[in-house]
Amino acid sequence: MNYQETLHWLYNQLPMYQLQGASAYKKDLTNVHLLAEYLGHPEQKLRCIHVAGTNGKGSTSHLLASILKESGLKVGLYTSPHLTDFRERIKIISNATPEQAWKEIPEDFVCDFVNQHRSFFETQDMSFFEMTVGLAFDYFVKEQVDIAIIEVGMGGRLDATNIITPLVSIITNIGLDHTQFLGNTLAAIAGEKAGIIKPSIPVVIGEYTPETLPVFISKAKSCFAEIHLASDLISSTYPSDLLGDYQVHNKKTVMQTIAVLNENKTIVVSPKQLQMGMANVIKNTGLQGRWQQLKEQPKVIADTAHNKNGLEIVMRQIQKEKFDQLHLVLGVVNDKDLKEVLPLFPKNAIYYFCKPNIPRGLEATILQTEAEVFGLNGEVYSSVSEAYAEALRNAAPTDFIYVGGSTFVVAEIL
Repeated sequence: MNYQETLHWLYNQLPMYQLQGASAYKKDLTNVHLLAEYLGHPEQKLRCIHVAGTNGKGSTSHLLASILKESGLKVGLYTSPHLTDFRERIKIISNATPEQAWKEIPEDFVCDFVNQHRSFFETQDMSFFEMTVGLAFDYFVKEQVDIAIIEVGMGGRLDATNIITPLVSIITNIGLDHTQFLGNTLAAIAGEKAGIIKPSIPVVIGEYTPETLPVFISKAKSCFAEIHLASDLISSTYPSDLLGDYQVHNKKTVMQTIAVLNENKTIVVSPKQLQMGMANVIKNTGLQGRWQQLKEQPKVIADTAHNKNGLEIVMRQIQKEKFDQLHLVLGVVNDKDLKEVLPLFPKNAIYYFCKPNIPRGLEATILQTEAEVFGLNGEVYSSVSEAYAEALRNAAPTDFIYVGGSTFVVAEIL
């Protein structure tokens, strides 16, 4: 199979949560343990940092990768989902190529891995996420990375990444998302994400609430794991090219993580390297979709925030902007709790409702009907690109356009 055929097989042969939803979720780690054994346990040959959380884990992972690259390390970075190309999920960040610090996994490696192991994947009914986790571990070992930053896909306890023994575990924050899998309370979700806490491995907590902190403390205590509360320990941060006020929380989490690594002498990062890494995240890692400005006059911002906590922060950020008219290009997936997120959006805006081009995408007509209940009015468009083009046509130079509601909406305009 060539690259496109390989991707088609990965996406369609077996369930993928981003496309299929609940049918892709597995309730134990049996498969991924079998896969690790079959591949010769690549995860045991890697030094890792494990990153979980409802929001901010992608930004946190990229911040860490940029900083560790500035310290001279060859960094493997595994994140999900991707925006425009599957290979974004698996990157190497290093100083090897001055013209571009990051490179995505080669197409040939993806093809060779799938073709070589396809019969095993089919026999064991491996999920898309299990296969991509195995692919990442195998690639990082072959690339001889100094450290791998591994982002959890969903939850933590039962996530396919949760077979590693990291140098440090990170939980960025807890919000109500994926409740059909992780539980309906903050405490229940915290319990699932706390499942990445390992015996005697330090854990950094980015943000906490009165409901989640006891869960983290209890789990850490039972594992004899040092717990570090970043929001209490870090008072100031360095500037970053990642825009958006919400990044201050991620920067504090990362700074505390670096402090733990320095204290344990597992990795040494100087203040200058920390500062340079924070200042050059986009340049070093190629991160997109985090309060990303696409255009001026009118100002266009795209952001992948898609749950209540993330959207609350983004809507507060929009309120700080100066503009004459607000335009929102909005699309969501069909398992989104609209009654929870739609009240967050401003009524004094022109809406351009659209459906992300995936099976899980919610029909734009349904989104429009639900939005009207909350006083959000606008027209329906046949695609994200059409909605965005119409917003650009309608907007004056002094207006503001926001594109979001789903990672998949943002992906279609980048």
